[in-house]
Parts: sequence; C-alpha cells; structure tokens
Amino acid sequence: MQAQSSSVGGKWATLDGSAPLVIAHRGASGYRPEHTLASYMLAIEFGADYVEPDLVATRDGHLIARHEPLLDDTTDVKSRPEFASRSSTKTLDGKQITGFYASDFTLAEIRQLRAVQANPARSKEFDGQFTVPTFEEILDLVEQESAQRGRRIGIYPETKHPAFHLQLGLALEDRLLEALNRRGLNKAGTPIFIQSFESANLQYLRGKTELPLVQLMDDGSLIYDDSGKHVARVAIPEHGDPRGSERPNSLADVAKYANAIGPWKRQILRDVGQPKLLTTTVIDQAHQAGLRVHTYTFRNEPATLAPEYNNDPLQEYRRFYELGIDGVFSDFSDTALKARASR
Repeated sequence: MQAQSSSVGGKWATLDGSAPLVIAHRGASGYRPEHTLASYMLAIEFGADYVEPDLVATRDGHLIARHEPLLDDTTDVKSRPEFASRSSTKTLDGKQITGFYASDFTLAEIRQLRAVQANPARSKEFDGQFTVPTFEEILDLVEQESAQRGRRIGIYPETKHPAFHLQLGLALEDRLLEALNRRGLNKAGTPIFIQSFESANLQYLRGKTELPLVQLMDDGSLIYDDSGKHVARVAIPEHGDPRGSERPNSLADVAKYANAIGPWKRQILRDVGQPKLLTTTVIDQAHQAGLRVHTYTFRNEPATLAPEYNNDPLQEYRRFYELGIDGVFSDFSDTALKARASR
C-alpha cells in the first residue's frame, strides 16, 4: 500500500486505512499505579484497544509486569526491612546499576510487595493498595473482560531488557510464548503484538510465532540525513544477545522480521530548538517499507506537551492522527480515544 502523508476525505492515513489503535501504556497509568490489574481494568473500562504489560522475570522464572527489572521506584520494596539485603549491583545494558532486581525475588516474595506511583507529578493516593500481577493474571483479566464486554481486547506485551534476562538464564521469549500457547493465543489473527527495544530477540521470536512483532526505537535509534527529516539508517542496540542474525541498518531490514516500529514521538515530530516541531518522513518511510508505526508516550501533563499544543493534549493526538500514525501508546487512553472520536 502506498503511504499517505495526511488523512484525506475522512479516511485514516494509516497503513491499512483503519483507525489508529489506542494502546493503554502500562494500563491507565495516568490514574493508577502502573502495571497493576487496577490500571489495566480502568483502561479497559475507558475502551482502550490494547493494554500493554512490560514483562520481567522472577528468580523462579515467572513473568511479572514491571517497567524495569528494578523494583525500586514502582513498589514499596525499599521500605521493607525483610528485603533490605536483596539490593545488588548488576550490569544492565552495559551500566552497573544497584537496586532491587525482580530476578532476585521469587514470585511468592513479589506477592508481598505493593505497587506505588512512580511519577512524582501524579497522585499517590493508591500507593500500597495493589499487588504486582503476573502475565497469567493479566491474560485472565483480558479474557474475562473481553467475554463480558463483547469485544476483543488486545494485549501488547514488551520483553524488557531481553539480553539481560538471557544472561541470567531467565530468557523471556519462550516463557511468553508458552503462556500464549496454553491459551491458544500464539497464532496469526490474535490481537497481540510483541515488542522489544532490541532486535536479536525479535529475530529469534520471528522463527517461533506468526504474531506481529514491533521494533521499538529509543532516542538515537533513528539516524537522519542532513535535513533532519529523512531517516538515513537505523541503529538498534544488541547488548551481546547472540540470537539475531545481521543487525538492521534500514527500515527495510527491520521489515524482514518485524511488522511495526515503535518510535518515540519526538522522533516523528522532532524538537530541534525551533518554535515548532520539525515534521519528519518517518511514518511515510515506514509505511513504504510495509511497517506500521505505533508511537510513545502520550501524556496529559502540560510539562510533557510541546508549546505548539497550547497545553491541550487533544491537539497533540490530532496532529499525529493527521500524519497517519497507526497507533499511540498513552498513559491516558480516555483522552486518546476522545481525540480519535472527535477527529
């Protein structure tokens, strides 16, 4: 399909012409502590198309939902004297980082912790109320709510720091697929995307699943030409994971193993120190390579919005929808849905 640069004649300018997906980033994390069943449930109530759990592994090999292998900022672990001795220093993506790692706790111990709000700009009124869910519990919730609401709710898991987990002997990929296989979900047509910031584990997954894979793009993963608008090449980190083949150098290379890319929104509309953001050709180039584009992360707080949006998050969503974005990761999926409905 030929890419379009904007919506035309009331149709969406997405890769396939369908409405862009609203992906609940860590659940309704603008309103509840992230990666809790309460957060996912609220996003489902809002009507989000997909809920997004980030997955890390416990010492005994269970997948749990946390944004990072470290538990320090999103749980009350630092206030629990019984676990004080568990702090350790590990190499994470080439850096020595000290903290409380999920991989040093069993699932039974994780269940003793309670989630807290990590974002200082948000209310802490729900701190200490919710447990850390397993991937299985999230799948249970999505299955239950899909049946009750008569709509298929999608799930969008991210494998967090896959090379790190591989080196610990706690590889995430087969555990993820086994959980999906037990429910008959590891098949084409199921509303599931699997995402990663690394490419080697996605290449490994490509040989094991027909589910769509998403190559996330961190700041610096897209290299632009002199205009600052056109992507000249890509640079995806590997962190010593031997499971991939050749490292991708272009969006066409990414399309050999992935179905979509997930760039930071400031890689699409770039802040180059001018009064207005610079519009790139990232979406058009990705579409020309057959890749969808799901961008992160949309938030309502004024400090997260570019000046041109006049403190109105709806304006930001509408701008990306006009550009043909295929999906948005949002902490406030209710706002994303409102913008989509009012387009």
